Amino acid sequence: MKVTVDLDPDLYRSLRVEAARKDRSVRDVLAAAISAWLQKEEEDEDRVSASQALEEYERDGGTSAAAWFEHLAAEARAEYGTTSDAEPQR
Repeated sequence: MKVTVDLDPDLYRSLRVEAARKDRSVRDVLAAAISAWLQKEEEDEDRVSASQALEEYERDGGTSAAAWFEHLAAEARAEYGTTSDAEPQR
């Protein structure tokens, strides 16, 4: 897709020079810069989301993953028994 971008002439000149020094096109450099920026934004959102989830967990007295999985395993054992309770397969 083609996009028109209005850049400061000095910035564009520096971009062209650095792209040429790295034997890359301006298009490739811009695409890489935009991709890196988008990735960083996504990681920042994930960090904020994880922080909010931890705050909620600490505020509401959540259950640790280990405790939750042990509870789930206990429910499964109560419902289906343990593997030692099962009859041998023939």
